[in-house]
Amino acid sequence: MAMAMMIRNAASKRTMTPISGDFGGLRSMSSWWKSVEPAPKDPILGVTEAFLADPSPEKVNVGVGAYRDDNGKPVVLDCVREAEQRLAGSTFMEYLPMGGSAKMVDLTLKLAYGDNSEFIKDKRIAAVQTLSGTGACRLFADFQKRFCPGSQIYIPVPTWSNHHNIWRDAQVPQKTYHYYHPETKGLDFSALMDDVKNAPEGSFFLLHACAHNPTGVDPTEEQWREISQLFKAKSHFAFFDMAYQGFASGDPARDAKSIRIFLEDGHHIGISQSYAKNMGLYGQRVGCLSVLCEDAKQAVAVKSQLQQLARPMYSNPPLHGAQLVSTILEDPELKSLWLKEVKVMADRIIGMRTTLRESLEKLGSPLSWEHVTKQIGMFCYSGLTPEQVDRLTSEYHIYMTRNGRISMAGVTTGNVGYLANAIHEVTKSS
Repeated sequence: MAMAMMIRNAASKRTMTPISGDFGGLRSMSSWWKSVEPAPKDPILGVTEAFLADPSPEKVNVGVGAYRDDNGKPVVLDCVREAEQRLAGSTFMEYLPMGGSAKMVDLTLKLAYGDNSEFIKDKRIAAVQTLSGTGACRLFADFQKRFCPGSQIYIPVPTWSNHHNIWRDAQVPQKTYHYYHPETKGLDFSALMDDVKNAPEGSFFLLHACAHNPTGVDPTEEQWREISQLFKAKSHFAFFDMAYQGFASGDPARDAKSIRIFLEDGHHIGISQSYAKNMGLYGQRVGCLSVLCEDAKQAVAVKSQLQQLARPMYSNPPLHGAQLVSTILEDPELKSLWLKEVKVMADRIIGMRTTLRESLEKLGSPLSWEHVTKQIGMFCYSGLTPEQVDRLTSEYHIYMTRNGRISMAGVTTGNVGYLANAIHEVTKSS
């Protein structure tokens, strides 16, 4: 009896002992996250939130980074609808391997490296399916940190804002290099080359393969060749983020030209690929990370490490999007349909660029809008100041990021005149 009483008393004392930790004394259970402040709003996603909250019938959203048809509606491609029908009723719902769908990866590599690539034939490419382009970039950043721990990444100014978040959270130090020239609204090629030349030998550089986000400014083919040669002289590593293959010009091979130039010059490169834009599979999160290696043995080792990094992040990638991509790319008819549809999307955006420029010129704008049609891809770096963007929003209910980036996918025949007039009004006294 005495022993039972002692046990009960000891248990009672244990349950009554206050919780203590490494946070300087006692704390109540409710105060664990007391120091957590609200995160700043994403500058891109915040635009959409503000747009949705605006009751004005005239509101226009040219901030969204997703394709819209000429009625301003989201699009599901016909090739995707057909692939969905073929997959309907599938009984396979098992996990994919850590590296994802081997079939999807193989077909994706051909888009980047070429159908007859010697590197694919020689099994020199380590590649895994990823959570779209963001996941590919993050996986590579973690790979860089683990196996080149003293390295840093050179990122262009400007770039997609999430690039900075990705390498920051992977704890890879960042440097920047010149890219955009605000006065010409084009490429600052000489400053770019100076930065590449002055970077320590063997540096990592992030390059946009095509349709640079947010500027829409790409090097010419000759400039890419010069960049490649300088990279070779400096033994730099090029990591290409290719989010818009096919979506930029309407021709996937043309949009991969920068990568093909680097391959021809003997570089070992890394590539992030995504099917968000060019197949409209935004929510399916389908992408691929590839790293070109010395030989097949090295490729096996690198792939195993990429998979090892993926395992504690998300274990393995999702199935359905990979099945859609494979179904489309392995069927000649569906692939042909996709190529036609991606060209339609690209051509609509190119057409809206022309119409927007012509509309501004007809209004008698004192400014040059030549850059609108010279730039390529989803985005136009308009040259509008943050103050002018604020006026567009407050006076005309037009929403875009404050750096003046216009998503050309949000421009339609129905709103291009209104948009041009508003831009003219806020810039005519500049």
